[in-house]
Amino acid sequence: MNDAALTALMDLARPQAEGVEVYYLRTQSRPVQFENNRLKSLTTKAVEGVALRVIRDGRLGFAASTDLTRLDELVQAALATATIGDPAEIEFAPAQTLADRRPPVTLPTTEALVAIGKDLIEQMHHYNPEILVDVSLTPGFGEVQILTHAGATAHYQRQSLSASIGGNWVRGEDFLQIYSYEVTDGQPPDYDRLLKEVMQKYTWAATTTSVTGGPMPVLFTPRAVAGVLAGLFESLLSGQAVVQQATPLADKVGQRLFDPQLTLTEDPTLGINARRFDDECTPTQTQTLIDQGVVQGFYWDKTWAQRAGCASTGNGYRGGLSRPAAELVNVCLAPGTTPYADLVAQMSDGIIVDQVLGAGQSNQLAGEFSVNLDLGYRVVNGEIVGRVKNTMVAGSVFEAPIAALSQEREWVGGSVLTPAILFASLGVATRS
Repeated sequence: MNDAALTALMDLARPQAEGVEVYYLRTQSRPVQFENNRLKSLTTKAVEGVALRVIRDGRLGFAASTDLTRLDELVQAALATATIGDPAEIEFAPAQTLADRRPPVTLPTTEALVAIGKDLIEQMHHYNPEILVDVSLTPGFGEVQILTHAGATAHYQRQSLSASIGGNWVRGEDFLQIYSYEVTDGQPPDYDRLLKEVMQKYTWAATTTSVTGGPMPVLFTPRAVAGVLAGLFESLLSGQAVVQQATPLADKVGQRLFDPQLTLTEDPTLGINARRFDDECTPTQTQTLIDQGVVQGFYWDKTWAQRAGCASTGNGYRGGLSRPAAELVNVCLAPGTTPYADLVAQMSDGIIVDQVLGAGQSNQLAGEFSVNLDLGYRVVNGEIVGRVKNTMVAGSVFEAPIAALSQEREWVGGSVLTPAILFASLGVATRS
């Protein structure tokens, strides 16, 4: 959709409303997927559409459509919802020009990705021909344009390339699924590293062992931190949860509620999801939310910031063509001073958590987590002795004592930058 079409949509809506915001989205991806050693699918997925917010008679209306030939109907739908919409508590972005476009990258062709996938499968089978290998390679493109009646214009554009390598090793009734993945800004992923990670994990998991239930040291790898803990912190630190009195942190700014080794920031200048402005044209900012265990503040979109009587922190983001909601660009946990290998070496008897099943039974707004292990290992006298099965780990981010954090940090999925975390003691339960 060109600038003239966006302006035409604005011109249609502007005479009928006190405020107008036009949000245009275009995404495209070309996933190449192998499943059980075979090429499964070659597809192109594309989304293009517009979301329109209006303020009419002091109320907020919203409509979205992927049919860009019927813009007048889109405007009428948005105006109609305003008659029953919530009171408009926000103002759309004022006059400004914002741009966030990285230099274009030449993404690999489908043919090149098919060849890469076949080569990765062949290398995995050199390691173990019994593994049914899955490979997913997805180049993608995303573009956002925003206009407001007050004169704000914004343009965001990104490319990406994601790679996932893994497989299923079937041994009788035992199904061992292990995978590794990386997301880049369009540059080639480190395929060799991903392969080595998967092979090493299969080697550690070749022997099955068990643990006795009860409190014991538990080491969360960066992937486990991202999968289990990052979402807890996002829920606890959301401005929406503060206004709704759903987070126990609401009136605890300035108090130390977490382990002193824990520092959590959002840095919108880092990673593939880096943003200069959010989906409401508010400039983003680096913010420290937890500093050495002390709660420093919360993150806000326009709506919840207005209800709290404060300013947006540039955290209003959309899922597709939905309304904006408060979200973090990324979660960055500060590193420790101990090499990861030393964290493992100092465990006399404990477990490592790497992959978990689903979202577990976490009570996010209470800071509690309870997860079943999909992939975890037992450590005895500083050595990994095998994989543990039928095991659950539970704890609380408020109460679990941290023994140490690794000095190395890792990006997980492009949105979480974290060290590994060694907890001195968490609850562990098993079943035979």
